[in-house]
Amino acid sequence: MTVEPAGALAGAPDAFERLWTPHRLVYLQGENRPADETEATCPFCRVPGLADHEGLVVARGEHAFVVLNLYPYNPGHMMVVPYRHVAGYPDLTEAETLAIARLTQQAMAAARAASAPHGFNIGINQGPVAGAGISAHLHQHVVPRWGGDANFLPIVARTKAVPVLLAETRVLLATSWPASEAVRVDPTPPPEPPPGLLPEPPSAAGS
Repeated sequence: MTVEPAGALAGAPDAFERLWTPHRLVYLQGENRPADETEATCPFCRVPGLADHEGLVVARGEHAFVVLNLYPYNPGHMMVVPYRHVAGYPDLTEAETLAIARLTQQAMAAARAASAPHGFNIGINQGPVAGAGISAHLHQHVVPRWGGDANFLPIVARTKAVPVLLAETRVLLATSWPASEAVRVDPTPPPEPPPGLLPEPPSAAGS
């Protein structure tokens, strides 16, 4: 890699450092966001058909599943999602509502066992105006929180520092998931790539 001397380039120096985060460009450009509101383009409808390590699925129940957020606010940021393509919380069936509630409790228990967070943010964003990145398919966020986890980066750089890789987080949470006959978990890590090859990025959902 060639480093050009700053004095030979255009621009006036100032008091700010620059943190370059080109990996965030794919999110800003809308990668993984569905082109429309149909099931055919919905990542939450696609993920259950993938292997757990490919879709970053942590746990699967009968009516809903738990998946890591591809763009996490914090390490261990999970989403509890009904299998059915449904947008509104009032439109959930009784079985789906109960499944989401129980999986949310289990997700919190798994996160506590895995990483001892100090608290949680739990919520559903209903509609784009409320912050839903994928509004056509309801999903409940479960975000572990620690004292001091909010720093200057999101404010001044629109960047979150996440110290654990998603694949490692999925295995840790799946391993820590409470035992339940109604929920299936697979803590198997992804296969190692052949020597000299980089692994494919996960095909998970983000919101």
